[in-house]
Amino acid sequence: MAKLGRELSAKGIDIINLSFGEPDFFTPDDVKAAAKKAIDENYSYYTPVSGYPELRKAVVDKLLKENGLTYTFDQIVLSTGAKQSLANAVMCLVDPGDEVIVPTPYWVSYSEMIKLGEGETVFINASAQNNFKITGAQLEAAITPKTKLFMFSSPCNPTGSVYSKAELADLVAVFEKHPNIYIISDEIYEHINFVGKHASIAEFDSIKDRVILINGFSKSYAMTGWRVGYMAANKEIANACDKLQGQITSGTSSIAQRAALGAYMGGLESVHLMVDEFRKRRDIVYALLKEIPGIKVNLPDGAFYFFPEVKSYFGKKNGENVIKTAEDLSLYLLNEAHVSTVTGEAFGNEDCIRISYAASEEQLRKAVSQIKDALAKLS
Repeated sequence: MAKLGRELSAKGIDIINLSFGEPDFFTPDDVKAAAKKAIDENYSYYTPVSGYPELRKAVVDKLLKENGLTYTFDQIVLSTGAKQSLANAVMCLVDPGDEVIVPTPYWVSYSEMIKLGEGETVFINASAQNNFKITGAQLEAAITPKTKLFMFSSPCNPTGSVYSKAELADLVAVFEKHPNIYIISDEIYEHINFVGKHASIAEFDSIKDRVILINGFSKSYAMTGWRVGYMAANKEIANACDKLQGQITSGTSSIAQRAALGAYMGGLESVHLMVDEFRKRRDIVYALLKEIPGIKVNLPDGAFYFFPEVKSYFGKKNGENVIKTAEDLSLYLLNEAHVSTVTGEAFGNEDCIRISYAASEEQLRKAVSQIKDALAKLS
């Protein structure tokens, strides 16, 4: 969709891009200053595979202060983005034939990472009625003797759903009965959370040693291009991921790491300002989407996406243009409304599309208006 949107833009068509998965804010000034200082101080050499000791220690301090989680320095592995941290964990844990349980909708790369690890993905459908979250009963029903790993995100991309501590406890009760299953908890959207304190499944001592917590700097600090992520895991897994990463990319960028250290040293003021703006945009877009006939939409508790159900438009047409799938609808909205979205099929749900509200209020109001007008042309 991004590629097609760029092609239309090159033809002079004004495309509003709501397909991006990154904040539309600039990296905070104190973070940029830390990077500039690092350049001047000649941080230009190879870094340790697991990251600079100072940054790993800052991650340990952050997890204790903000999340109440106790880790040691050697349980942290910094990587070139949280995506690499996820891939490292999957590659080190999954053997051919192992089953990995993934609730849907899910971030598109999970299933592809599992394929690369020669594992088998077992999907659990998280319904819109349950705000796109699964229950312990659903989890229990999906487990087999081949189950090795459970992989999920909270807050979630693409739905914006956030698991409460009580909902996580429901899942933990199941994991306690199955001690051979590991859990990858993708918490990259941790701070973009509109319901209060973030809850991590790593808070439960009974399973903490089996949790691989993934986080980073890209979303909270608007640092997507800097590519710094990390995992916190038991020492055996952390050591394995360190060895794997040492043969693929080694340590991540020296300057980016110093910038990340600056982010944690600088506090959360810029993060809170960004989240307040996202909350305002969420409420605006939610109200506007609810005015469009045929669209069913949940109010997301985090991240910066809506994942509305659009299947009421399947079978409708505008002239020769017949809408059969969510992908058809996304293409129609691109060409007719000049708004770029993403088909829900990419995230494991064929009835929905993903709309990012990481754009200005003016652009969001204009985009939803144009979507509404384009959908009204279908009959």
